[in-house]
Amino acid sequence: MEYVINHIPIRKGKRPGTKAKMTSITVHNTGNPKSTAMNERNWLVNPENTRAASFHIVVDEKMAVECIPLDEVAYHSGKAEGNTTSIGIEICESGDYKKTEQNAVELIAKMLVERNWGIDRVRTHKSWSGKECPWRILPYWNDFLGRIQKEMDKLLKKKEQDQVSEWARDAWKWVKDKGISDGTRPKDVVTREEVWTMLYRMRG
Repeated sequence: MEYVINHIPIRKGKRPGTKAKMTSITVHNTGNPKSTAMNERNWLVNPENTRAASFHIVVDEKMAVECIPLDEVAYHSGKAEGNTTSIGIEICESGDYKKTEQNAVELIAKMLVERNWGIDRVRTHKSWSGKECPWRILPYWNDFLGRIQKEMDKLLKKKEQDQVSEWARDAWKWVKDKGISDGTRPKDVVTREEVWTMLYRMRG
């Protein structure tokens, strides 16, 4: 999935430009069966759109569009607390919805791992304001969270595999400094060709 940063300009009722410390992610459905992610982004800047409502990211079957910086307030939760502490993600309902929802699952998992947050940080729009949203996901919300957790587990496992063990850090730094290895894939199995190449580089 392509991730596009296309921020809307600071505008009353959409993007106040106020910095905020985010502590959760709030999930929404757009409620529009014909709109793509870019359509939703562009609607935020359409002069005909006079509602005081916005969101940070919108996801469809092909891309995710970041419309407002993730450390700024957006008007998505129906409550001041939610707007100032939560990242709002809209899930489109057009096209291949199954693929769109999976894209959202993977995006949210990535965001949680990057922030060292747990699954408990994912909330529904309904949890803030009582609105029946995300209306498509609410009937199987626990399953949705389970899918996010599985993606998180995969990412965390890969992250662990990419980290150098404490006992090998001096050697890791040395091979990088000497140009013997680029230092990546620290726990991968090495082929004979790779061993030969490293020895050849070490010899100079």
